[in-house]
Amino acid sequence: MFNNPLLNKLESSNLNSFVNEHVTVLLLRVTAGAFILTHGIPKFIKILTGDFQFADPLGLGSALSLILSAFAEAACGLMVLLGLGTRFASFFLIVNMSVAGFIFHLDDPFSGKEKALLFLILFISTFLFGGGKYSLDNKFFNE
Repeated sequence: MFNNPLLNKLESSNLNSFVNEHVTVLLLRVTAGAFILTHGIPKFIKILTGDFQFADPLGLGSALSLILSAFAEAACGLMVLLGLGTRFASFFLIVNMSVAGFIFHLDDPFSGKEKALLFLILFISTFLFGGGKYSLDNKFFNE
């Protein structure tokens, strides 16, 4: 439509004409993993200091709920960031964010569950895309 090649790329619906899809998956994976770590590391520190006060949305007990949430957000978040066992780690993060968005924040206004739902979409995407070309999954397992 445009006479300018750059503007034609912006208008294109073909992903490959605008950006390398491997870079897109890398950006998505690293961002999702890094952002969730900001929630997981404080939970992991709570465990190390012996402070097991935490919400118990599933009735598993606050200590187990904290441990499971810290595992998902810290350990699995780091795995997603590195692209190591990306789909495996994303599965636990999907479960964690589903509990946060649809159970823990059930009665909250949308603004209270928005972050959990955004993380949920990010981790569904990392589950579907996998680690991508620039990941440890690809280096070790040729995913």
